[in-house]
Amino acid sequence: MTTFDDRESGFEAKFAHDEQMQFRAQARANKLLGLWAAELMGKDAEAAASYGAEVVKSDFEEAGHEDVFRKVSGDLGDKADEATIRAKIIECMAEAKSQLMDEA
Repeated sequence: MTTFDDRESGFEAKFAHDEQMQFRAQARANKLLGLWAAELMGKDAEAAASYGAEVVKSDFEEAGHEDVFRKVSGDLGDKADEATIRAKIIECMAEAKSQLMDEA
């Protein structure tokens, strides 16, 4: 292989790793958001874990955070307003990235 091929392989591997880490961070952030919402709804530990998984699955409906926001917002009703939920989404993403970095 040439140096160019080695660099290309290295960039491809880094891109794949970065995408995988972004996916894992997003899934973890969605789970954390679901656990937070479940607590607001008064769910027990088992129901909260199940709800967290539902929130993770809801992210596969469309690109971006809007599908997750609609799910959580609809389920919470008047327990949290839009600004609170959107702030919590950002907070959960930061927490998820921090957790993944600690695990690495």
